[in-house]
Amino acid sequence: MQTRTTPGAMLTAMREKPPLVQCITNYVAMNVAANVLLAAGASPAMVHAAEEAGEFAGIANALTVNIGTLSPQWIDGMQAAAKAANSAGKPWVLDPVAHYATGFRRQAVADLLALKPTIIRGNASEIIALAGGESRGQGVDSRDPVEQAEGTARWLAERQQAVVAVTGAVDFVTDGEQAVRITGGSALMPQVTALGCSLTCLVGAFAASVPEDIFGATVAALATFAIAGEDAALGAAGPGSFAWRFLDALNALDAETLDARARISAV
Repeated sequence: MQTRTTPGAMLTAMREKPPLVQCITNYVAMNVAANVLLAAGASPAMVHAAEEAGEFAGIANALTVNIGTLSPQWIDGMQAAAKAANSAGKPWVLDPVAHYATGFRRQAVADLLALKPTIIRGNASEIIALAGGESRGQGVDSRDPVEQAEGTARWLAERQQAVVAVTGAVDFVTDGEQAVRITGGSALMPQVTALGCSLTCLVGAFAASVPEDIFGATVAALATFAIAGEDAALGAAGPGSFAWRFLDALNALDAETLDARARISAV
């Protein structure tokens, strides 16, 4: 088997055999997330209905679940898909968007956590609150720095037996034992809606392609996003022109460039 130990090698593996990623994501993010996966080299499927989500999860190579726009019917689909992914041995990613905002959302995410996601990706406020801490999050926006969530992320990873990714100005990824920080991206990224939600889907694509190294796959996805963000910002006049440049940068990024420029440091 070819060794796939660097972010570039993992990007190559994904593109050589594009994974089918079932993205149960919110209405705002669907179009953006689908385009991000296509630009990166993966194949998205926005299948969320309870009547088919579980069956489709058995077909897909990975599942991502984002609770941005919830309804009882969507929750039924999320749970069915997560159970099916577990049964099929497929990785699945939980994005607990603003789960602290209402009792309905808190219960939904608690039920999903009980289904043991492979990876949890969120901003610092979401991760802090997920572990029972007091966060300063407001809606979907984080008001807490990533470094404040690092200890919480380690604890959560150990408790859930999952990889936890805290994303922000400097990303942090841990499985409870090893941990790294990823530097890069652009200050324009938080000004473009659904990029974080799209990153969750990209994490699923990398996990599908390198299931033997979930931690490494998560790091590779975040590094890919960071470098593409840097490149997109070079000619952008603002968030509008950044958005389309980001898709182009993601599509143009090659393995050699990713490995040469990824700034990943062990903690």
